[in-house]
Amino acid sequence: MTTRIRIKDIAVRAGVSVGTVDRVLHNRPNVSKPAREKVEQALKEMDYQPNMYASALAYNKNYRFVMLMPRHESEAYWEEIEDGAHKCEDTRRDFHIAVDIKYYQRFNEGSFAQTAQTIIAEKPDGVVVVPTQLDVTQTFTNQLHDLQIPFILLDSYMPDLRPLAFYGQDSFASGYFAAKMLMLIASKEKEIMIMKHTKDGKVVSKQQDNREVGFRHYMTDHFPQVKITELHLPIGGSRKEYDAILEEFFTTHPNVHHCITMCSKAHLVGTFLLKTNRRDIQIMGYDMVNKNAECLREGSISFLIAQHAYQQGYSCIDALFKAIVLKKKVTPVNYMPIELLCRENEQFYRRTQL
Repeated sequence: MTTRIRIKDIAVRAGVSVGTVDRVLHNRPNVSKPAREKVEQALKEMDYQPNMYASALAYNKNYRFVMLMPRHESEAYWEEIEDGAHKCEDTRRDFHIAVDIKYYQRFNEGSFAQTAQTIIAEKPDGVVVVPTQLDVTQTFTNQLHDLQIPFILLDSYMPDLRPLAFYGQDSFASGYFAAKMLMLIASKEKEIMIMKHTKDGKVVSKQQDNREVGFRHYMTDHFPQVKITELHLPIGGSRKEYDAILEEFFTTHPNVHHCITMCSKAHLVGTFLLKTNRRDIQIMGYDMVNKNAECLREGSISFLIAQHAYQQGYSCIDALFKAIVLKKKVTPVNYMPIELLCRENEQFYRRTQL
């Protein structure tokens, strides 16, 4: 058992007063250079390890962290991130941690910039950022750097922004893995469909782009003969509009029996397949949102890749707590598990497990 080292013990070893040791430990002024050197030498010789938790509690300061994320109505992925963040807030309540969620409109760069400026004006102690386009996000993060406000990236990794840490999946590896799993059941197919949820014909998520790169990399290496046909469903479209697009696609592509999407909207296809009783077609996608889970149980979605959103939300706030309150180093890149769910195991998936 390690012997507890008291401030009095350090003072005796260094030949200084207890008050001097206390000022050195808390980096306070009014300590002469010789006295500071004596205390630091004593700390080194005694292998002193400060109790950062006790120090933080004694400091009794309030800390405010802000999470900037897309506005959502009822989407389990983002809700779980919020739940995880607030759970960490509750766990660290003794340290006077407060977490404020601020939203921007997805696919609206002006909304992101406006909300970002609100955060800059408030000068929080730390920020969690779900990025939008690189240049817009970088304008915000450059300001955070100038103000020396630590920030963490969530969901999409942009190393050029120099975050304190990142939490999310390795997008390339995730896409590569998705292709590998899909082709376990589609190895004899000549054509597969990749569904893209797009705005003005473009995927607006860097994470989804990187997943597709990994997916196509695997297909080129292992199934170059398989044709990959794209289908675009516009963001904000109606159910009627989606059904018409899907009806036309599957009528004109009778040989497509397996599909994939790199986003959480596999249920847009899965619901259509159930409604039209197309039992010979399946789609694979991401995230255990409720509509996806229903399609998975009914058999129109073959696999889902889970992202452990609750864990991401919790870990982001906890990393800010450790870095800012406890003054500890945190791991800069933190990849989430790539977990495959199917009808047989989805009931055992625990969204809130850490």
